[in-house]
Amino acid sequence: MDLQLKNKIALVTGASRGLGAATAEMLAAEGCKVILNSRNEEKLAETAANIHHSTGAEVTALAGDVAEPGFPEKLVAEAVHQYGGLDILITNAGGPPAGRFDSFSDADWQKAFEANLMSHVRLIRAALPFLEKSTAAAVLTITSSSVKQPIPNLILSNSIRAATVGLTKSLALELGEKGIRFNSILPGWTKTERVTSLLENRAAVNHTSIDEELQKQASESALKRLAEPREFAAAAVFLVSPVASYLTGVMLSVDGGSVKSLL
Repeated sequence: MDLQLKNKIALVTGASRGLGAATAEMLAAEGCKVILNSRNEEKLAETAANIHHSTGAEVTALAGDVAEPGFPEKLVAEAVHQYGGLDILITNAGGPPAGRFDSFSDADWQKAFEANLMSHVRLIRAALPFLEKSTAAAVLTITSSSVKQPIPNLILSNSIRAATVGLTKSLALELGEKGIRFNSILPGWTKTERVTSLLENRAAVNHTSIDEELQKQASESALKRLAEPREFAAAAVFLVSPVASYLTGVMLSVDGGSVKSLL
């Protein structure tokens, strides 16, 4: 299937590794011009070079922290300067640390709020004037399956990512008449460095091994395994593509059937 993404311009944050990197690579393979962002300049440059080598697409790396209040506007402006416009925005940020409610201070909550809600808000706000000029504008926020089924020991993520889903759904309704689509993907447990870190933390708390925790988590999925990043990326690239032109306000679980709710 032709996803009609050739020469579309896409900005993907949190893209030096994991879900963001996999999504950026698949967008590039479909013919997009891709701007990658993350905090780690060295790793980001390496990822951008690898994507360009494997796909031949135009790829630009712009390092910086989207949790810093002034940076999202600068990032979007530079992306538009590089390619002359913007069609697709994928907002993604690393998750906050694991822990129980009584282990976090006000400063911890504020840091998670800036990274996992306000980064989405500021990126979308900065991108809107350019998305309004696109004939195929799409925004995708990356959140978590925890917004449907809270994950133990992830109180910060469970709380703040739910607000991002509320933002996404509200903007789908508010800005649909301008032709801008807003969707979110709620990933389940996927083979990323973030998940490895969470399982290490869980193993320490439970006095078990990482392998034991991996097997327990995999058993929660109907497919009895964790996802590969490319499986997430396939869903993400479809959602932002013009082929999905009548899909907006979708909160899509890509979790292998781990969440047990009906809706």
